[in-house]
Amino acid sequence: MATVQDLAFREYGEGLPVLVIHGWTISGAVEAQDLEPIFTKQTSQYRRIYIDLPGMGQTPIGQAKDLDSMLASVEAFIEKHILPSKFLITGSSCGAYFTRALAYKYENHVEGLLLRVPLVEPLNEKRDLDPFVPAIADEKLLASLPTAERQQLGDIAVQTPEYVDAFKKRLMEDVLPAVEASDSTALDIIRDDPDKYRLTTPLHNEKATLNKPTLIVTGRQDGVTGYRDAWSLLKCYPRASFVVLDRADHGLPVDESDRHIFEALVLDWLRRVEETRRITAATE
Repeated sequence: MATVQDLAFREYGEGLPVLVIHGWTISGAVEAQDLEPIFTKQTSQYRRIYIDLPGMGQTPIGQAKDLDSMLASVEAFIEKHILPSKFLITGSSCGAYFTRALAYKYENHVEGLLLRVPLVEPLNEKRDLDPFVPAIADEKLLASLPTAERQQLGDIAVQTPEYVDAFKKRLMEDVLPAVEASDSTALDIIRDDPDKYRLTTPLHNEKATLNKPTLIVTGRQDGVTGYRDAWSLLKCYPRASFVVLDRADHGLPVDESDRHIFEALVLDWLRRVEETRRITAATE
């Protein structure tokens, strides 16, 4: 049995628990930056729980040696802090990979899933990705940036001054601090080993799909996990809305336009969750 690691976490509010799982080398604090402005607008009550996976955020790597051992720590967290309550799960990128495994294990407790830019295929070479092409290109704008800054920013999906400013702000204030705080030495060992950077537990049951409200959000310009691999998930989640956002990469949402769309999608997902719970309660 895998050795479990106590996970650092922060939580806000009371009500139906929402477990939020961040992506690789990121942290729960980054997820909160995106989701808290949405949840605080809700009249319904939710207990939002943002965990830090081993080696990321404020959780030390401990004995985590692969994705299976990380998943075991999340399962232990759920059993200690959430069960026997029903709950929702949201996951981003690698966090969405964990989310699917958890939804399979706790299918009688999970009331809904949100999968943002989900990792479907752990092996880079097996991912169905397009060569990067920006939605809006402006080579003159990029050439005007300092060389070091341009290299640090990497691929930019929308090359307008406003978007570049928002992209830079998100990278410098949220993403890079989380990446720099992560245990890169330990995490790189896992990430670089195909046997370690994959789950061996089932992710879904072909004969018993999860019939709960689900939202799958992908970016058309996502050069990390893409969008076509995620399309295969629809057979697993018959109540899923599937969205491919133009002018959006793996870091969505970035600018105000992204955020407005992402907020509308999340609010619709929550509305569907509440509707389903209300009808289910009335018929029990």
